[in-house]
Amino acid sequence: MKKVKIKSLFLNGLTIVLCLLYLFPIYLILVNSFKSRAEMYENMLAAPSRFSFKYYISALEKMNFFTSVRNSLILTVVSILIIVVFTSMTAWMFARSNNRLSTILFDLLIATMLIPFQTIMMPLMQEMNWFKTTLHIPMTDTIPGLIFMYLGFGAGMGVFLYHGFITGIPLSLEEAATIDGCNTWSTFWKIVFPMLKPTTMTVIILDVIWIWNDYLLPSLTLKSTINRTIPISTAKFFGQYTISWNEAMAALVVTIIPVVIFYLICQKYIVEGVAAGAVKG
Repeated sequence: MKKVKIKSLFLNGLTIVLCLLYLFPIYLILVNSFKSRAEMYENMLAAPSRFSFKYYISALEKMNFFTSVRNSLILTVVSILIIVVFTSMTAWMFARSNNRLSTILFDLLIATMLIPFQTIMMPLMQEMNWFKTTLHIPMTDTIPGLIFMYLGFGAGMGVFLYHGFITGIPLSLEEAATIDGCNTWSTFWKIVFPMLKPTTMTVIILDVIWIWNDYLLPSLTLKSTINRTIPISTAKFFGQYTISWNEAMAALVVTIIPVVIFYLICQKYIVEGVAAGAVKG
């Protein structure tokens, strides 16, 4: 009994230490966002001598915060809406199609999750520029073009999660709906999709964190100042020869607050959704 208690205390202490190590960078960002550059260079670990929000105000002005938030919100909300609609329908058709072609297509789509973005980013930009110059479809430096790319990169994971959950739904429910007069469209949206709520919340949470915080793809695609998202606007504080650390810290704090609030509200769904979807698959 004593050994079990010692082991429990050790594991609890280790957990606390690991949590503190994980939260330490957040502490550094938070306390240094209130300091002047001189005070920050003097001691980065100490609390600020006085709390002033002037660096937050300055950061919001320099990064054109409200325009960037608008762009990020439009990009995130519309991308996730399209990803949820298309991947849920695609996963349902894959799960209910018993033929070799659907199996091959499903495997190919899931395989795209294994391809690092860095290996295809240059061919992707060449392809998007070809659409713009040859077909006169503006795929670069536009929010809709970036949404189209996010649909492609988010399709694999979305289909994978939905497919695992759908395979656990009894086919008899859909057959009963068909007997009652539902067509294919009504069967999916009125019978199947409401049952996918845990997986839908998981897809939404993971994609919000991914798209809201993504820097690489928007930086390659969006060039106009008016189209910049939050991560791109935040990066302007890190210059080639100088870095405005206190303003950058303030900008980072403002950037992560919406995602943290969203995650805290929706976190109860993520374990349920992954367990019900991916593990079943």
